Amino acid sequence: MEVSSEKLAELKEKARQIRVLSLKMITKGKSGHPGGSLSEADILSVLYFHELNINPADPFDPDRDRFVLSKGHACPGLYAALALKGIIPMEELDHFRQINSLLQGHPSRAIPGIETISGTLGQGFSVACGMALAAKVSKKKHWVFALLGDGELQEGIVWEAAMFAAHHNLGNLIAFVDANGCQNDGFVKDIMEIEPIEEKFKAFRWEAKRIDGHDLKQIIEAIKEAKASPRPFVIVANTVKGKSVSFMENKPEWHGKPTSEEQLEQAMKELGEEKP
Repeated sequence: MEVSSEKLAELKEKARQIRVLSLKMITKGKSGHPGGSLSEADILSVLYFHELNINPADPFDPDRDRFVLSKGHACPGLYAALALKGIIPMEELDHFRQINSLLQGHPSRAIPGIETISGTLGQGFSVACGMALAAKVSKKKHWVFALLGDGELQEGIVWEAAMFAAHHNLGNLIAFVDANGCQNDGFVKDIMEIEPIEEKFKAFRWEAKRIDGHDLKQIIEAIKEAKASPRPFVIVANTVKGKSVSFMENKPEWHGKPTSEEQLEQAMKELGEEKP
């Protein structure tokens, strides 16, 4: 079914709000990872407000779809999506990375809507593979989604997990790679080149497709294609680190550096937000 222009406009606005809330919480917490939180926002918007079968009133319903943010450092984007979805209180975002806060610097299962701890790169993806196998063995019909960073693909555990998923024919598993080309210490291609990503996953007997990770329609169509595949499916999403904020875009130094109040004010203007 064709996605209406109204729905696409709604998803675009949710992605904008995810970016706004991510930067606000990182600035207030004086710590966090803005670049990857902005690059993943469109993917999170489609997942949480179009695709995932999740009931905000019962986020641990056994029949829910599962989502694992394997690149756990980009959790501000996920926390923003959970708040916008009504799974966690919006006011919790004001306490990000503060002592005794619910919202830690990496996802924790103490947070409603979080399926597993993540942040040790590659492990979240492995847990997602386990979830998909458990669903298959139990003859459950829910989907398991995982979101990885492209720098994360430098971890050997990712490829062990990919081999595992193919061996067990986990057609209920859909992975996204947020391919923004940057990691903490520089550009991915300079640290450890991981291209060609699709060909590597195909060699591990996955289906693979590359898209524009900021094109909502392409994201939706890719998920539809992935759900029709009997094999595990990876969607390589070309994105921009720090998307929608001019001084952050494609800048590796914004991987894990918080914005100042002045920088937040400029970012809010660029994101169309009246009040910082």
